[in-house]
Amino acid sequence: MAASTDSKAKPSLLLKQSLAARLKQEIIRGTLPQGQRIVEKFWARKFEVAQTSVREAINLLISEGFATKNSGRSARVTSYSVRDIGHIYEVRAALEGLAARLLAQAKADLSPLHQAVAGMTKAIQRKNITELLEADLLFHQRLCELTGNDFLAQQARMLLVPLFAFVSMRTGADPRLAASWTEDVERHRAIILAIEDGEPMLAELSVRNAIQRFGARASEIWQ
Repeated sequence: MAASTDSKAKPSLLLKQSLAARLKQEIIRGTLPQGQRIVEKFWARKFEVAQTSVREAINLLISEGFATKNSGRSARVTSYSVRDIGHIYEVRAALEGLAARLLAQAKADLSPLHQAVAGMTKAIQRKNITELLEADLLFHQRLCELTGNDFLAQQARMLLVPLFAFVSMRTGADPRLAASWTEDVERHRAIILAIEDGEPMLAELSVRNAIQRFGARASEIWQ
């Protein structure tokens, strides 16, 4: 009986993931612009699937940060103004600075951060923007998760996942942009070194400054 249930669930999961991937491509290509409603009925007709399948795919996009939905309203493609970006980076600087201070105090094992930076470097060499953004997001999530503070990690994820999805939309996976991340990779390495030096307040200050520089660069791109 369990095997039968699993066999039915697997195709449903694969369909949801497939539809979410197709919608994501529509978003990245700009067919579904930032801020636009994702109309379930329209995409169900276009993809020739049930409307409930599209709804499940949209829920997956929401979990990945590519869409947002308020109670009683249709889902929309994630969109931020330049002002929004500035505010997000202000909060990020506070959260990730705190994480750096806690990690320096604990003298934590930072090997997951080193691995994320290695992933960023490989992605730049391969000119793969998708992999690069995934490794970059992983670095900042791990930075907060390694503190062991679940509340800090949760708040960071709520900010980071939609933000990196938005960056993916803006870049459109253009391989020519990969090289522009080289300087940022060095800043990520500097974050690790600041934490490894073991001075909690200096680590916090260093990470706050790094995040603010990332924010300034992001604002320039959006403008």
